[in-house]
Amino acid sequence: MLLRRSLCGETLIMNKQQLIETLESLGMRPGRGLGQNFLLDGNLLDWIVRSSHAASGEKILEVGPGFGALTEKLLQTGAELTAIEFDHRIAGFLRKKFADHPRFNLVEADACKVDYDELFPAGVTYRAIANLPYAISSVFIAKMLNCENPPQSMFFMLQKEMGERLAAVPGSKAYGALSVRTQLFYEVAVEKIVPPQVFCPPPEVDSALVSFKLRSEPLCDIDTAVTVSWLVRTLFNQRRKQMGKVLGNMIGKEVAAAAMAEVALPLEVRPDKLPVAKFVELAHAVMPYLDNSQK
Repeated sequence: MLLRRSLCGETLIMNKQQLIETLESLGMRPGRGLGQNFLLDGNLLDWIVRSSHAASGEKILEVGPGFGALTEKLLQTGAELTAIEFDHRIAGFLRKKFADHPRFNLVEADACKVDYDELFPAGVTYRAIANLPYAISSVFIAKMLNCENPPQSMFFMLQKEMGERLAAVPGSKAYGALSVRTQLFYEVAVEKIVPPQVFCPPPEVDSALVSFKLRSEPLCDIDTAVTVSWLVRTLFNQRRKQMGKVLGNMIGKEVAAAAMAEVALPLEVRPDKLPVAKFVELAHAVMPYLDNSQK
């Protein structure tokens, strides 16, 4: 996260040394144990806010706000922001920083355990924008996918490898179960690659800013999505094997052959060749033969 300090009414960008001093004042040290890397590039922060299209009056969810640099920028757009912060020391810092801000709401909790349907119930439109702590990114995104009222869009800083997996297309090396599960509901794109040097401490890998746009019409309903998730987890665990053999071991050879023939798939095909919509078709074909223990 980029930090900012106000001095005589002028807003300044906090540099690396000031970041270290702030962390030390809270009894913290910059390191991977924090589960987050702090962004020190002001131009990139401005680019995130512009590219995420945060707007006045809308509700925004931010996970892992750090010391509130992105938070502050988002609030400047006129948005109403709910931040989820796990570390009680940082949470205390944020309460003081934004104590007088009427559009800031802080939830001190584990972001992977929050009930987001309670926080944003049906009928409430919101978006998620964050420099996600890398340690929780896959679990948190999976949780968003399971919401009854998911965000209309998401814009996250992620590890480059994770971003490429989420946005991957059939036939690519990165395409896998997480790609399919995410793209059932969102159109995903890698918007920008970010080098380690803009963070403190610098991560060992490149990062990526990734956009997620909720489909106007999801490719399937929630019940079918459960079956698709079960299918892709099993099939991609053996991605080099022919689907006919893997599916046959899952539900029986005759049933597998009939289901694949119903959706015009050869038994020899491998899962990384199938578009997301084809997994939906296959799920519909096999659902009548499954019991709850197989999902």
